[in-house]
Amino acid sequence: MSEEHEHDEEGYTGEAVLVFDEREVPVSVELRGYFQPIDGRYHWYGRVGANEQVTELVEGGARTALLRTPDGSATGSLTDPDPWRRYRVAGISTPPFTVG
Repeated sequence: MSEEHEHDEEGYTGEAVLVFDEREVPVSVELRGYFQPIDGRYHWYGRVGANEQVTELVEGGARTALLRTPDGSATGSLTDPDPWRRYRVAGISTPPFTVG
């Protein structure tokens, strides 16, 4: 039996670094992504684990950061936190993780 999926998702879970201008913040992340054939680009997204430094920077107005993992880096946008203070991060580009 085969399952049909709207998107074939790939991802990364583990340690990463968010770079806000010159400030680097070690974080844990859960990332996923998929190639969107409609616009021809790769869309990636996920959550940044609760982190006081990230909260301080985002509440201070920082909404864009470079996200580095052991596999790569990409610029993403951070949005409002969930009830567990994990910020959503998303980008449209080559993702900060290996795509198989």
